[in-house]
Amino acid sequence: MSVDSIINTLLTALESNPDDWGMRLHVGDLLLKAERFEEAALQFDAVLARQPANLQALRGAAEAAEHTSNEEKAQGYRQLLVALGERTEFPFAPEEKHQSSSNVTSLHAAKPAGMPEQPHKLSVVENDDNVTVGPWEDLEPRITLDDVGGMEAVKKRLDMAFLAPLRNPEIMKMYGKSLQGGLLLYGPPGCGKTFIARALAGELGATFMSVGLSDVLDMYLGESERRLHEIFETARRKAPAVLFFDEVDALGQKRSNMRHSAGRTIVNQLLAEMDSVGSDNRNVFMLSATNHPWDVDTALRRPGRFDRMVLVLPPDREARQTILNYHLKDRPVEGLDITTIAANTEHYSGADLAHLVESAAEYAMHESISSGIARPINMDDFKQAVRDVLPSTRPWFETARNYAMFSNEGGVYDELLNYLQTHKL
Repeated sequence: MSVDSIINTLLTALESNPDDWGMRLHVGDLLLKAERFEEAALQFDAVLARQPANLQALRGAAEAAEHTSNEEKAQGYRQLLVALGERTEFPFAPEEKHQSSSNVTSLHAAKPAGMPEQPHKLSVVENDDNVTVGPWEDLEPRITLDDVGGMEAVKKRLDMAFLAPLRNPEIMKMYGKSLQGGLLLYGPPGCGKTFIARALAGELGATFMSVGLSDVLDMYLGESERRLHEIFETARRKAPAVLFFDEVDALGQKRSNMRHSAGRTIVNQLLAEMDSVGSDNRNVFMLSATNHPWDVDTALRRPGRFDRMVLVLPPDREARQTILNYHLKDRPVEGLDITTIAANTEHYSGADLAHLVESAAEYAMHESISSGIARPINMDDFKQAVRDVLPSTRPWFETARNYAMFSNEGGVYDELLNYLQTHKL
């Protein structure tokens, strides 16, 4: 099979499974090798829209931009790679061949005089009522905590820290309770950390502002810090607000691990904003999520910042049943024993369960196409799918176990250790 045939087959598969980021990266790499650079750029940009700190996507996007003569865009991707600790030496851009190498490896470049402001999705607009609005407004039907399967311990912590005080302002005032500070959600990927953050905002009808690395980082000197300040200022004006930092380890990684001062100044700015220097963060609840809490700067976890860590674990059996039923709705099924399937999928994340349902549906669909007779999804399809789809959380637990055992300062990973011991991981 030729490379073009492989690419076309994978592109067809992506149409039915657009969130398969691993496949999308593979397609992007194949398109680069086939010198289909504009198409490759589209694939890498799609990944970066959801995973702005994905190094493979940033490298591919930089190469694609360079080959399409979009050197400014290519240089921006290179700067982001440097900010994330990329050690690869990039070639000089054509206009930089006679500049010193220090100018190439710096995260920021001075903004040319008279250059207009770069548009970005966190720009602030004032409407006629002088109320800030922005693209982060939740335009989709709101979800609430009732839509979240399982996670009872996480829901309880959210209720104690934020929901109950906000719903009972007089009692909150009596006890001197403040909403200042925040929660750090951590755990294996695919277990619903981002989903529960959106559910929290929907529960309150509060403004939900999701902040990723691409919303903050800028190639020009001082722009990243300005963007971060603008985000916090907007949240303060729109309070009550949930300010959610996804993959916070990319934005607030340990300063001791950073090779460039630009990254450290961003962390310093984040610390200053969370301490509300010269401002008031009341009714701004900060929520963050990470798969790697051990990479988050320790200063971000002191009181008044992300001072409470909550472990978001793979769904339990009851929650797995709920998730499976959700993904099976509107599909033809027959003779399914959801209880048995849930019992055989321990340690599966919510994303794993969604993939499991997709795989079972593929088996049923393939047989229906081959025989010419459509049939529903049955238990045999799931038995085959379980053999193919393994829980993705195990590698995370293997890594987390070392940190939990040897870096458990102040008992911060006690909850994780209890889970590992209970489940013999």
